Amino acid sequence: MRVAINAWFWDRPDTGSGQYTRQLVEHLVALDPAPDLFLVPSSLQVCRYASLQAGDLAERQTGRLADLQKLHFEQVTFPRAAQKLGADVAHVPYWAPPVLPGVPTVVTIHDLIPLLLREYRGGPLVRAYTALVSTTAPYADLVLTDSEASRQDIITHLGLPAERVRAIPLAADSRYSPLPTPEDAAIRARYALPPRYALYLGGMDVRKNVETVLRAYRWVGPALGEWLPLVVAGQLPQRDSRFAPDPRRQARELALEEGWVHFIGAVEEADKPALYRGATVFLFPSRYEGFGLPPLEALACGTPVVGSDAASIPEVVGNAGVLLDPDDAEGMAGAILQLAQDDAFRAEMSRRALAQAARFSWQRTAQATLDAYRHAAIL
Repeated sequence: MRVAINAWFWDRPDTGSGQYTRQLVEHLVALDPAPDLFLVPSSLQVCRYASLQAGDLAERQTGRLADLQKLHFEQVTFPRAAQKLGADVAHVPYWAPPVLPGVPTVVTIHDLIPLLLREYRGGPLVRAYTALVSTTAPYADLVLTDSEASRQDIITHLGLPAERVRAIPLAADSRYSPLPTPEDAAIRARYALPPRYALYLGGMDVRKNVETVLRAYRWVGPALGEWLPLVVAGQLPQRDSRFAPDPRRQARELALEEGWVHFIGAVEEADKPALYRGATVFLFPSRYEGFGLPPLEALACGTPVVGSDAASIPEVVGNAGVLLDPDDAEGMAGAILQLAQDDAFRAEMSRRALAQAARFSWQRTAQATLDAYRHAAIL
């Protein structure tokens, strides 16, 4: 089977779409039999994956012109390239299917955040783009998404027939493991981490709801704040705003003592497993996720999760965590205290964490995606 892949985000492994594209492609070609994959990048130097060389797909424009080029690439250039390649199916691994696909087309819609959450609708151009891709979604032969929660959102809000939307979960990278490495201690020392800590690692935008874990530490702090401080990891906002409230300001307003919370800023991708492995508990109070890779990465490291029961998070965490209403700071505090003080409970939750994480693998994701390609090709 010959598959053309929209590779616009290939050179952006710092984005979710870039990580998804790379992981999916690398595991698709490991299947037996494997599809014949062709990557179509913004530079239009179409590359057969089997002969891909470093730097082949690294050309990228920036700025307003890039927005127009991206739209033209998605709607005109990529579908034409797929036709020229004689592809059996084309895959757009993010929400941007063409109106005139030319060949059977599969699109992955990871979530409907720009459509469902007011704060993420952006300015006129972003809203116009969201309206366009919402309109073009029915032109895809199959829509893939990362969770059953997102599948239901797509069926409900985009009006697609249920049989044309498939939930195919993602997976954690294999480097997320409970087995410590010789570098772990040095990595944690580089971030000045304490011997024991509760960890939040992720974005600081309003959807991530970091304030709830800070409020939880109003209860945790007096009992365990010095012994089990909260480590907040992730790029801190350059300016305090409604979209990205500064957690440092929130901590001050909550009168949390300085020793109870450590803000360590951005974390290198390669360092994340060591931070998860060193944590007593991973905190994830997000209000909406299309999937939620951070809690799955934590589980794969054997770290229990305390977080919200919103959207797709229960599908990811299963019975390997304590999930509560996103605003239940007191309940989250109770779960943190129990995991910190009850060794038997934490050991059981850690065992469940590894069992839950084992249910997800990129090999299964790739196989289910290849099955979707085959189905789309014969529709």
